[in-house]
Amino acid sequence: MIKKILYFFINRLNYKEYKKPLFGEPNERPLEYRFIFEQISTYYPKHILDVGTGITALPHLMANCGCKVTAIDNIKDYWTDGMFNRHYHIINDDITNSKLKDTFDMITCVSTLEHIEKCDQAVKSMFSLLKNGGILVLTFPYNEKRGVSNVYSLPDSTAKNLPKYKTRAYCREDLDRWQKQNNAYLIKQEYWQFFTGDYWTEGKIILPPQKVEREDKHQISCILFQKR
Repeated sequence: MIKKILYFFINRLNYKEYKKPLFGEPNERPLEYRFIFEQISTYYPKHILDVGTGITALPHLMANCGCKVTAIDNIKDYWTDGMFNRHYHIINDDITNSKLKDTFDMITCVSTLEHIEKCDQAVKSMFSLLKNGGILVLTFPYNEKRGVSNVYSLPDSTAKNLPKYKTRAYCREDLDRWQKQNNAYLIKQEYWQFFTGDYWTEGKIILPPQKVEREDKHQISCILFQKR
């Protein structure tokens, strides 16, 4: 009876999202997820930590690749209205002050770091949880020359409804600092143009987004670090 009730609830939730999708327009996930699975197919990590999973199915997909996956999110502090992930078990943990004891071959943090105020502490914590030689995959809003504290507060942002959380855009200075602070290598970096403006949500959206070079206009970056 309990199983029937549980299945009924999940089926109703699935149907509701089928009729009214969570995301009403294309977003950056295809290019971010492609980058992640490219690294999985290159390094074949045994144990992965996903930071800031939210309600996504990403850890479930990575587990389907034969990896052992641990998923965390700051459920109590960030998700003030509560959060339920029907795809995977999520551990309530603050990456800036993590209680995890395991170490990992690979850590993924997809479009999450830009919402964390203590970003340097979060990056330091992720490196501390990596095994020597382990890899850290980060994706976030990015501008090569200059970072900003909140892209949605920029005058030219086209965001219709201002989110309650800040979304930071990082820059080269941040990447250089993280390498130095955490004794890491920057192995790979991709630049993606998603808008015609200089920052995320500035200008008209470009679909499909364009993979560009460092000197070209871009708003999103996919980054691969390796711990020395």
